[in-house]
Amino acid sequence: MKFIKASIAATVLTILAFSANAQRVRILDGSIDVLKGVTKLNIQFDYSKMGVGKFETEEEYINKKKEDYNKKETGKGDEWARSWKADRKNRFEPQFKELFAKHSDINIGDYPNEKYTLIFKTTYTEPGFNVYVTRKNAEIDGEAWIVETANPSNVIAKISVQNCPGRTFGGNDYDTGERIQEAYAVAGKGLGKFLDKELK
Repeated sequence: MKFIKASIAATVLTILAFSANAQRVRILDGSIDVLKGVTKLNIQFDYSKMGVGKFETEEEYINKKKEDYNKKETGKGDEWARSWKADRKNRFEPQFKELFAKHSDINIGDYPNEKYTLIFKTTYTEPGFNVYVTRKNAEIDGEAWIVETANPSNVIAKISVQNCPGRTFGGNDYDTGERIQEAYAVAGKGLGKFLDKELK
């Protein structure tokens, strides 16, 4: 939590560094009209069908990175793999929710008794890199599904959230998790603004 709070200021600067149209948000299917007047949404995150970089599945990516790191130093790959997964709850999801809340009148959180649930499904992650002399921004693509909480198979709407870039202000983002964290901040902001505009 301490790290997350410390990064909020940097996140705000990051968001300002991108144009409002850096990411693309649009409805793929269904209608979001049922959300008019809704003040709370249950939130879930889904990474089950996610490509990473040049790999079609996250499992392939993790296995390759873990193997490479373990060859350099015993146990380093296993530690990296644990951090990769832990970053979701510790960094990515809090940033998504934080920026969504700043740009929408809907509060998202652990609200299992609410009628509707927003499931953010990450479909692709580009981890990016920063090796001092050259860099590539992180980026995520995803879909936000609005479903009935009591019957998740009843999908009310599918919203595409594409091209969400992630880097820190000033470019001192040598940590992969930090870059991806900023991409989730951009995604949360973009989706929050979209819903706020469309539901007025």
